[in-house]
Amino acid sequence: MAARIMLGVDIGTTSTKAVAFTLAGEIVAQHACAYPMISTVPGMAEQEPQRIVDAVFDAIGGAVHAAAAAPEDIALVSFSAAMHSLIALDSNGELLTNSITWADNRASEWAARIRDEHDGHAIYLRTGTPIHPMSPLCKLMWLRHAHPDVFGRAARFAGIKEYLFHRLFGRWLVDHSIASATGLFNLRQLDWDAGALALVGVTPEQLSQLVPTTHCVQGLPSDLAQRLGLAPDTPFVIGANDGVLSNLGVNAIQRGQVAVTVGTSGAVRSVVDQPVTDPAGRTFCYALTEQHWVIGGPVNNGGNVLQWVREQLARGAAERAEQMGIDPYDALTYIAEGVPPGAEGLLFHPYLAGERAPLWNADLRGSFFGLAMHHRKEHMIRAALEGVMFNLYSILPAVEDLIGPATRIMATGGFAHSALWRQIMADIFDREVVVPASIESSCLGAAVLGLYALNMIASLDVISTMVGSTHRHLPIAENAAVYAQLRPIFLAIPRKLEHEYLLLAQFQRQGGGGD
Repeated sequence: MAARIMLGVDIGTTSTKAVAFTLAGEIVAQHACAYPMISTVPGMAEQEPQRIVDAVFDAIGGAVHAAAAAPEDIALVSFSAAMHSLIALDSNGELLTNSITWADNRASEWAARIRDEHDGHAIYLRTGTPIHPMSPLCKLMWLRHAHPDVFGRAARFAGIKEYLFHRLFGRWLVDHSIASATGLFNLRQLDWDAGALALVGVTPEQLSQLVPTTHCVQGLPSDLAQRLGLAPDTPFVIGANDGVLSNLGVNAIQRGQVAVTVGTSGAVRSVVDQPVTDPAGRTFCYALTEQHWVIGGPVNNGGNVLQWVREQLARGAAERAEQMGIDPYDALTYIAEGVPPGAEGLLFHPYLAGERAPLWNADLRGSFFGLAMHHRKEHMIRAALEGVMFNLYSILPAVEDLIGPATRIMATGGFAHSALWRQIMADIFDREVVVPASIESSCLGAAVLGLYALNMIASLDVISTMVGSTHRHLPIAENAAVYAQLRPIFLAIPRKLEHEYLLLAQFQRQGGGGD
């Protein structure tokens, strides 16, 4: 019997999800396993690699079981993974560190020094990864100087997907997509960048073997194959990073199409046919395939802002909603609906976790701007929802400078459950917003890339037959006019207060507040 199911696996920041699709892209079953973040000192954001590996194994096995699939039913397993993780290992392959995630800010000082003292912009232009504490480039500089004993014992540095593949097959492999988000990979040479490696004091032998995103590995150990419910010769496609695969998974791969994702964090991305970097350093450039490159910018602050609003501004309302069987986040958006667009002149800068694009400044801090006596808690809730979207919009001009006008916004992520938040996006971006039928964009993108890798499809364009739409929002003219007045004010403030943000962040790091 011919294989009938493909598995897309997304190793995310808070959980790993495995989704079983038919070969036509329809969801058959899915299974997710969560894991915690470790943050015992200011700026730390680490995870235990073994817990993530176990979560991947459990997610795959759970999805196969939920799909009632026999081992021979599975055509392929293909992977998406969060970017920028870093793990140090000794010569015996033993862990010297946890997985240091993208959200870890302890390399902030070294990011600034690389920018200012080591021609960081030239490194960015070669590697496509902005100089920011998220990147392994900056993490390695921090590790080398803050923990020289660990750095000196390290025989290998790897990301979480590399660690997983070594556990699966005993080989250290890294795809071009994950590599292109390290700050160590030369986009045009498709090889490790000699200048970046020399700066951080790492050799190519300490890094994984570079392979295309379509690279396929077979030969699962029989005991592991049995645990996963797979045949030992099931093809495993190494895949790409979650951001570029999300673009593929929402069918935003043609020029002028822009994908906007709002999960815990968020991103704005578009596909080009060759590496492109921004002279102003505002955007990233990461590989999807050798013919598809994704440019754009990520933000640290998306759905986490709504969680903060729930806990700090609307805990009582959220608890009452839960007691009535109502989603507490639906209650928040219901409250915000009673406030007019623009929150009557109240702006919220959502930099609760510093910020990445387009400012690339980990020292930014959140604030309400324009508070007046007539503002109430519901205005603050509305302003927070709008602030997330204003912040995402701030990336769009940089993307359009490189690709030309954006013709369509494909939006996905947890925010898409809220009709109000979708409409706010359409009004602030002043463009039509389309929400694909499947919200599992990274998993679907991974699965389709797997089909392409195994020559089961001739082109990635087949994704257009798999992605329907569930919501379409056109901008409301009067709302868009309000936001057009407020946008330049929102965008100007963080640039004017850069020095003050730095002073406040230093005060917090010295014990004056949490980081």
